[in-house]
Amino acid sequence: MQNLSRVSVFELTGLNFTSEYKYFLFSLTLLCYPFILMVNITVIYVIVINKHLYEPMYIFLCNLCMNALYGTLGFYPKFLYDLLSDHHVISYLGCLVQVFVIYSSTLCEFSTLTVMAVDRYLAICRPLEYHRIMTNNMVIMCIVFSWLSPFMCMLVLVLLSSSLTLCGSYIDKLYCENWSIVKLSCYSTMLNNVVGYIIIVVYLIHSLFIMCSYIKLIDTSIRSKEERSKFMQTCLPHLLSLLNVTVALLFDVMFTRYGTTRNFSQDLRNFLAIEFLVIPPILNPLIYGLKLKKIRNQLMRFYHRNIIRDIGDMPRPM
Repeated sequence: MQNLSRVSVFELTGLNFTSEYKYFLFSLTLLCYPFILMVNITVIYVIVINKHLYEPMYIFLCNLCMNALYGTLGFYPKFLYDLLSDHHVISYLGCLVQVFVIYSSTLCEFSTLTVMAVDRYLAICRPLEYHRIMTNNMVIMCIVFSWLSPFMCMLVLVLLSSSLTLCGSYIDKLYCENWSIVKLSCYSTMLNNVVGYIIIVVYLIHSLFIMCSYIKLIDTSIRSKEERSKFMQTCLPHLLSLLNVTVALLFDVMFTRYGTTRNFSQDLRNFLAIEFLVIPPILNPLIYGLKLKKIRNQLMRFYHRNIIRDIGDMPRPM
């Protein structure tokens, strides 16, 4: 294999579409990305301007929406540009930055869902101790944890990948992915592999912790009608978010490491590779915004007030 240790650009080979299909995807993405921005910014704005929503559950939801804006920024602008370009390349540094942004955002979602599970466990299973434990300082520590741990994990992975001597420059995906870079190495990647597995196990433990907390939550919730209602309103959306991002990310990681192109078509692989960049940023604000009564009421008031204002600003007939 030709030694390309001084790789300056990577070529993204997962974008080999026909021109008609590219234009269709561009149009679809051009609708999807602004919608993601709109729904997430709306939920953030509603929570920020309403002080009676300054509760841990809504603050964590706000954090989830902010993370969606951060993560999608690492994918959609470059993807839209590539759909209109004949040369699907990304610089070496740009590739490492994209890896860091996309996957730190995904890990941040796991961390945020974990602290949300802790919050719901305390609220439903230990309500008398909730306010004593979930103080403002604890909320701040949870938010710092949800961002700092993914950043540190991805920083280690990206630094390890950047130290590799590469013997190729082709990445068979729509975007840069860490293991796709590691596979281009000319030499042993044992350290990268071990660190990668450690991080996978750590975040699988996050998921198992959330599932265990839900077993306890379900056991507590079935005892009374009020607790069942609280579970359905606040916990069911959280569980749907967790299942979606876990299944999508596990497929992405396992296929990148062990899959072959003979098992799945290119279109299916592309969809599953970006599923966690499309569905959660849309699903989270929608299901929380529709399911949580306080958020839903504030959204209705927000849009009702703007509609009334716009009607009032319309010129009246003479």
